[in-house]
Amino acid sequence: MPQMSKVELYASIRRDHRAGMKMRELERKYNVSWRTVKKAVGSVWPEPRKKLVPRPTALDPYKPVVDEMLRMDLVAPRKQRHTITRITRITGSPAHRGTRCRCVLPGGPALPLRQEAGGPRSRGQSPVEAFVPQTHLPGHEAEVGFGGVTVRLAGEPVTCYLFSLRLSYSGKAVHRVFASCGQEAFFEGHMLALRTLGGVPRSKIRYDNLKSAVAQVVGLNRARVESDRWIAFRSHFNIEGFYCRPGIDAAHEKGGVEGMIGYFRRNHFTPVPEVDSLTELNEMVDQWDLHNGRRRIGSRPRTVDEYFAVEQPLLMPLPEEPFETGRLSTPRADR
Repeated sequence: MPQMSKVELYASIRRDHRAGMKMRELERKYNVSWRTVKKAVGSVWPEPRKKLVPRPTALDPYKPVVDEMLRMDLVAPRKQRHTITRITRITGSPAHRGTRCRCVLPGGPALPLRQEAGGPRSRGQSPVEAFVPQTHLPGHEAEVGFGGVTVRLAGEPVTCYLFSLRLSYSGKAVHRVFASCGQEAFFEGHMLALRTLGGVPRSKIRYDNLKSAVAQVVGLNRARVESDRWIAFRSHFNIEGFYCRPGIDAAHEKGGVEGMIGYFRRNHFTPVPEVDSLTELNEMVDQWDLHNGRRRIGSRPRTVDEYFAVEQPLLMPLPEEPFETGRLSTPRADR
């Protein structure tokens, strides 16, 4: 039998009371208190629920600052907006995480701002997928990726590309911002990263199917037709390439560098940095890389630099001769 609403309950009690049932009989029949029976006999409408007076929270002093961050997110790129963790780190709020979530997620005081910024929405049910955690030997593997970032360059919003090479064992990463993600930037990013790390991974480096390296994807397997310049570059540095399956479904195959780029966007490119040149921005990126080496990833007992101290001596040495990353061409002039 479906549960009655309160209005239906009052109507039934009043009907039975008019039929001659006593108060205690009504209490037992409907399993309610004498106060409910008394109220039902006296009125056809239940009393409206009293609204509780909002209690002060530890987040109240920080709400103007949070609102200002969300206003900045209205014009910020989608992937460079403030997260709850980022807001907490900036404000230093001692509020409980549930309180912080209620402030910025749907239903909280900042709901209009968060909805305008295209913030978190309710997610539909998705198929459950299972993954096996990856394990990596020190000095053996790395991952490479590009991620788009927006910066204010000389006062104008510009989309640039963040190159990231991350060692899989230690999590040590080297980043560089380029104006494009062409092959020259791809090579320059590798050379900077390998010089900074002091060696080359022994086993393989994981890549997307980016055009700087892959000329053609052959079928659904991992066979690739590589560009000639990339083959020469790999041969020079003794790099073994491993290409992930096409499509977003295979992003987990190099999830370390994908997460690293997302971490950089959320923590260093939010809010959007304002610089006069890419040189100035890359000097800031170098400092962020140094700071990243002093943090601990997840529940790891040691810092990134401590793990890297174990990994660095196991890397293969760099070649002595340089590699020309520029593209040479011989133009033909007319009169």
